[in-house]
Amino acid sequence: MKTVLHKANSRGHNSFGWLNSYHNFSFGHYYDPERIHFGALRVLNDDTVAPGMGFGKHPHDNMEIVSIPLSGDLHHQDSTGRNEIIRQHDVQIMSAGTGIAHSEMNANKNKEVKFLQVWVLPKQMNIVPRYEQKSFNPADRQNQILTVVAPDNNEAVWINQDAWFSLASFDAGRSASYELKQPESGVYVFVITGKASINGIELNERDGLGVSDVKNLEIFANSQTELLLIEVPMNINLS
Repeated sequence: MKTVLHKANSRGHNSFGWLNSYHNFSFGHYYDPERIHFGALRVLNDDTVAPGMGFGKHPHDNMEIVSIPLSGDLHHQDSTGRNEIIRQHDVQIMSAGTGIAHSEMNANKNKEVKFLQVWVLPKQMNIVPRYEQKSFNPADRQNQILTVVAPDNNEAVWINQDAWFSLASFDAGRSASYELKQPESGVYVFVITGKASINGIELNERDGLGVSDVKNLEIFANSQTELLLIEVPMNINLS
């Protein structure tokens, strides 16, 4: 088993008044040569956006971009004409492909929006840009692992990569096993809230742990805990 541990207090951090952002991997003004990526996982940003504020229209290409609101509402617009509100319990993906420009704004004037944005390197380059979002019942991940992003599951949002995102909410003392979909994959576990043990490694809120060279993860919740699991290919070409 190979592991890489990113404690919450070791993350990169940028604050611009309207935006408070923590980075598990190098991003923007934050650069750490030891934290460029975990396999195909390139970005995991933990963002809080002030009321009425947000990211103006900006371009992307050849990246799979997943947004997961934790609280509040996010207003998405893009160059394909999409105009959507993304809410807590929704998961959105944008396959940037040949190129797309989008904006992400806090849809509310009276409360913050908190969301995770995750970038995954694509399997196929230069596809036609694609957008999808779905809402997931939180009861479906209570004391179990729910797949929300996948290349092979119609119940999840589709991703242009051999990658699977799962969400889970565990009561204290509950356990579960996650079996990897592909032997060459690794899994990055992010603790949204609570405390958990992953294959015997203790994690606290907002800690991240990358695990590879394993067949499964054994999860034990030391408290009421919410987790995001991201399975990605480990052998990639960044050139």
